[in-house]
Amino acid sequence: MRTITRRPTALLMAAALLALGLTQVAGASAQQERVDKGGGRRLPLVIGHRGASGYRPEHTLASYRLAIGMGADFIEPDLVSTKDGVLVARHENEISGTTDVAAHPEFADRRATKTIDGVSLTGWFTEDFTLAELRTLRAKERIPDLRPDNTVFDGLYQVPTFQEVIDLAKRAGVGIYPETKHPTYFDSIGLSLEEPLLATLRANGYQGPKAKVFIQSFETGNLKELNRRTRLPLVQLLSDVGAPYDLVAAGDPRTYADLSTPEGLAEIATYADGIGPSKNQIVPRDADGNLLEPTSLVDDAHQAGLLVHPYTFRNENNFLPADFRQGNPASPAYLRATGDAPAEYRLFFRLGVDGLFSDNPDTAVGSRHRYFNR
Repeated sequence: MRTITRRPTALLMAAALLALGLTQVAGASAQQERVDKGGGRRLPLVIGHRGASGYRPEHTLASYRLAIGMGADFIEPDLVSTKDGVLVARHENEISGTTDVAAHPEFADRRATKTIDGVSLTGWFTEDFTLAELRTLRAKERIPDLRPDNTVFDGLYQVPTFQEVIDLAKRAGVGIYPETKHPTYFDSIGLSLEEPLLATLRANGYQGPKAKVFIQSFETGNLKELNRRTRLPLVQLLSDVGAPYDLVAAGDPRTYADLSTPEGLAEIATYADGIGPSKNQIVPRDADGNLLEPTSLVDDAHQAGLLVHPYTFRNENNFLPADFRQGNPASPAYLRATGDAPAEYRLFFRLGVDGLFSDNPDTAVGSRHRYFNR
């Protein structure tokens, strides 16, 4: 298999400067206006995180459709496999928290305990169901205590296939941002994700570095494999805790913190086009949830020629730093109340991110419009 060499930083910066001039020309495309791999000032992408999961049960066509209607540039399906090798959109392969599977007595004997990425989990797993069986289930809200309004949609929507998500995105003219979930685990049970992912993308005309798609993963090995097989943009997900499971399984001591150093970012740039860090890696918080000084991660990544797409932006006080929470902390509804989410978006836009994942695409798009005045 051929190896794809990622573009050197100098070339990326030159391309960024050229694109900066092009946006002054009438008729420049939205893609030219928003995407700049060298860290220039284009409108940051708004990625509908699991759709518009602040308003609908996540990873449903209804959630993705709402995200599109709210102006998201990309929609994000997390991908897992069924028993018969079909890619479907679920945050995890364990589905008791996002479907009504526990209410189906015909599947009671499918309940199992498995070790996924070193963690023991008990529940129902997509790889034990055919697609036809999964189609009998219905989605439900994953965090009903924080999003009780979303429970009105429980029981209405099926688990969508990756193809259905693509069909929706293509009709609307938006991009897709699939994540391969637990690739080491799925490889271990003979249901590798990468081959059907690439086959599906090819069949739908997604080819080359300018295609409206990013492929993301928290692991490193499958991204390196994908880099040998495709020229589609790849994104290395990072975290403020832990390590990629493929490195853990191989006895490699490197952590996400190691990958986030200038040296680690330089290595990522040899096989990927961007990083997807936790917000806390860009602007840390203290033990009380107050914001600390920003790190150099955005600048370091741009120096390495990498895009920066942090996750996850949400409106509720529960997810916001203490600085942006609003309301009476003594109220039982305080954590699920909407805080000053636009202030958080402004902070990250000011720091130069190239895009971001949001559960509330309407807030993200509105904040972007107000900040950039376009």
